[in-house]
Amino acid sequence: MNGTERKNIKPGFKVKIIQKQHQRTGQLTEGVVKDILTNSAVHPHGIKVRLESGIIGRVQEIMG
Repeated sequence: MNGTERKNIKPGFKVKIIQKQHQRTGQLTEGVVKDILTNSAVHPHGIKVRLESGIIGRVQEIMG
């Protein structure tokens, strides 16, 4: 599943996100979704979430 549709993402899901400062390198961060920050149903760069660790980024991959 890809992270561009809000309906695919729920709190508690394990995901890989890309942080703003890592967009050039493409470095992904793995974690568990705490909050969904994007209000729109679809976002072309990925839905913005806050992980339980407090890190904010856009979902690139949903692991379940």
